[in-house]
Amino acid sequence: MKSLKIAVLDMYNNFPNQGMRCILKILHQLQAEVAVPVTYDVFNVRAEVALPGLDYDIYLSSGGPGSPLPSDEPWETPYFALIDQLLAWNRTHEQKKYVLLICHSFQLVSRHLQVGELSARKSTSFGIFPMHMTEAGQQDPLLGLLPDPFMAVDSRDFQVTNPDEDHLRRLGVQVLAMEKDRPHVPFDRAIMALRFTPEMVGTQFHPEADGEGMLHYMLTTERRQQVIDTHGQQKYDDMVRLLQDPEAIELTERILVPAFLRQSIAALTAVDQPVTL
Repeated sequence: MKSLKIAVLDMYNNFPNQGMRCILKILHQLQAEVAVPVTYDVFNVRAEVALPGLDYDIYLSSGGPGSPLPSDEPWETPYFALIDQLLAWNRTHEQKKYVLLICHSFQLVSRHLQVGELSARKSTSFGIFPMHMTEAGQQDPLLGLLPDPFMAVDSRDFQVTNPDEDHLRRLGVQVLAMEKDRPHVPFDRAIMALRFTPEMVGTQFHPEADGEGMLHYMLTTERRQQVIDTHGQQKYDDMVRLLQDPEAIELTERILVPAFLRQSIAALTAVDQPVTL
């Protein structure tokens, strides 16, 4: 059986992070569990301007630090060229290519496709929060596997708001999830997940975050003090409590990225890859 190839687009620009650890952990588990041979390569997009070609079947584009607003960084033009090539490929080929965009990548592609207003937040969103599905999200083959609302890690200084409904209809983009409603503050709700096309989905939150690994990280003296200094003792205590709850981010981590990968593999191979809940 032909091996399927996954391209992991590392958008962290060589900054220390938990995201890549979590993504690679999920891929290692996938390799051990599915009957189809799966290989992957990692591309250090921002630090090395390294990008894959179109010879991969599945593309995972990670979160990362910094601003998603327009810049003259040398990786931006080839990154968006790849996104356009993947969209064009799926319009003209029977065997599709599947794409998952996380956090920073979600913001970049939202800007590129002009699905809404990309702007800096008034303050950093950092913590574990409920994500509320739209009707489309409840019916989505991926997000519909989760309860409504579901819990996920949110860490961002930017947001996508005010979706252009007419433009979304023309593109075929569906809003799948929104941040919690905050009627006591005069701010627009951020978009938390989009189905850009049947083959390309993106999340503003971090679906790869694992409770056990992040709890161990949060309990280190250095990270504990960093969070308390920046966000306060209450925020730290809330995060530790939710990281210990198996029905919080552990549920999201166990379902969402593995389900995306298994659904993609099933479509690529016409082999049923059941989602393990």
